[in-house]
Amino acid sequence: MFTGIVQAVGRIAATEAKGDGLRIAVDIGLTDVADVAVGDSIAINGCCLTIVEINGSTLDFDVSAETLSCTTGLDRVGDVNLEMALRLADRLGGHLMTGHIDGVGTVTRFSVVAGDAGGSWLLEVEAPKDLARFIATKGSIAVHGVSLTVNGVAGARFHVNLIPHTLAVTTLGALEAGVRVNLEVDLVARYVARLQEN
Repeated sequence: MFTGIVQAVGRIAATEAKGDGLRIAVDIGLTDVADVAVGDSIAINGCCLTIVEINGSTLDFDVSAETLSCTTGLDRVGDVNLEMALRLADRLGGHLMTGHIDGVGTVTRFSVVAGDAGGSWLLEVEAPKDLARFIATKGSIAVHGVSLTVNGVAGARFHVNLIPHTLAVTTLGALEAGVRVNLEVDLVARYVARLQEN
């Protein structure tokens, strides 16, 4: 489990074909990696992956073809949001997340919030239509592994407000219209909807 509070920005430094998937090497940018071990789970842009090898500050992960088919950004070199799996004593600063990506959305708007002298930005995303029913105003959603509060919903589009701190400590500040992002809808919303179906 994760909370969507990004702990570091790392970089996918290399990708290599492995079976029907990939092995990716992620430089986490830390010299002290004593807190991680082979077999640990880390969310990379919101996707839960397992460490299979440690080489200094670089962690290797195997990514299956299934995971590649339902995510974006794991198959190429670039910056990624990182979060270690929760421990029972950790604070739940964001919202409960599984690290299982529900779908890929597309950024439709990314702009400074009008009249906001503090530097907040509005991020609007078009979600896959089958996920739209799980997204609610004032509910939670994870975008590239970052826990965010939904400010508004219109059809399959939703928008959130990004404060300067979020822009500074995650990869979200580099977004622009047309970029695809990993989405995980609120876990509680998914279970409530399933119960109502029955």
